[in-house]
Amino acid sequence: MTGTDRLPSAILGASGYIGQHFARLLADHPLFEPPLLLGGERSEGQRLDELWQLVEEPPAELTREHFRRLSPAQLQRAGVRIVFGALPSGLAGAVEAECRRRGIHVFTNAADHRMDPDVPLLVPEVNAAHLRALAAGSRHRALLVTNPNCTATGLVLALAPVWTLLRPEAVHVTTFQALSGAGFPGVASLSITDNVVPYIPHEEEKVSAESNRILGTARNGRIRPTRVPFVANCARVAVRDGHLEAVTVVSRRRPSTADLRKAWTAFDPLRRVELPTAPHPPIEVRSQMDRPQPARDRWAGRPDRARGMAAVVGRVRWDPPYLRFFVLSHNAVRGGAGGSVLNAELAAALGLLSQGERGPS
Repeated sequence: MTGTDRLPSAILGASGYIGQHFARLLADHPLFEPPLLLGGERSEGQRLDELWQLVEEPPAELTREHFRRLSPAQLQRAGVRIVFGALPSGLAGAVEAECRRRGIHVFTNAADHRMDPDVPLLVPEVNAAHLRALAAGSRHRALLVTNPNCTATGLVLALAPVWTLLRPEAVHVTTFQALSGAGFPGVASLSITDNVVPYIPHEEEKVSAESNRILGTARNGRIRPTRVPFVANCARVAVRDGHLEAVTVVSRRRPSTADLRKAWTAFDPLRRVELPTAPHPPIEVRSQMDRPQPARDRWAGRPDRARGMAAVVGRVRWDPPYLRFFVLSHNAVRGGAGGSVLNAELAAALGLLSQGERGPS
């Protein structure tokens, strides 16, 4: 796929926090045309710059584009080939399934289809084989690919390079999750000011189930999750963007500290694949004892298009059988819109977006 044959695209839920990150990332993308901005009744007819919520500037290519309300059938008639999903979970599922049925590829941030047996739950550096396996065995002409819960994304990125070195017996994680993970307007100001809220509905269950699925193996067109216990405690903190996680791995093996650090720093399985949003390296290791920090590290990632896509590991302590470290990732970029865009880039590189051009009318 070249810049002359970019796929017509659209963003479902483009007026929300994740939707606007999609707009920022897709406005001048080399593989996808500037997207149609799809909103609901309240945003219909308004311009992107009128509803912009991000600290980052709105993209010049889309700033005066209006939000539209279009059904999957209307998107199909308009020639849209790929949609990026930022609708709320619960609302997204039926819309995404109908888009897929009509031959439109779907790459979504929503949770509705994450655990469907025929849907890849994808972090390209970790489990690209799942996309290949499930796409090959799919009865559908179009793809439906989900990215994980934003907390699980950073966690599995940090675990993947050291997983076979450690052969974990259990993984314990305590999270300090940013406000933007609750969407916009999110947590009430008087609930979070001068406070930490030690409960995020269903978050701990998602971290466990999704991490085991992502780190599982693809065999005979099916995903076999790992059975390593993930013990999670999740809290909301007064930070705008960036999920910080304190991780303790109970290990069966005894690699050296040097081997562990080498595994993280050498990890770059996509280095030979030209994916515009892929960070190189995908994991940055900090040596300072007070890092990573959301304010200083959430935009990690190179080149420029991959800013916010790298996970940052720090405070590494190895006292066998316990490996302890912190990991930080940008929940709205790596764990949100950027994750879905990277998933679509991988599918394009594998030649999977040439199918599914027309579904039923």
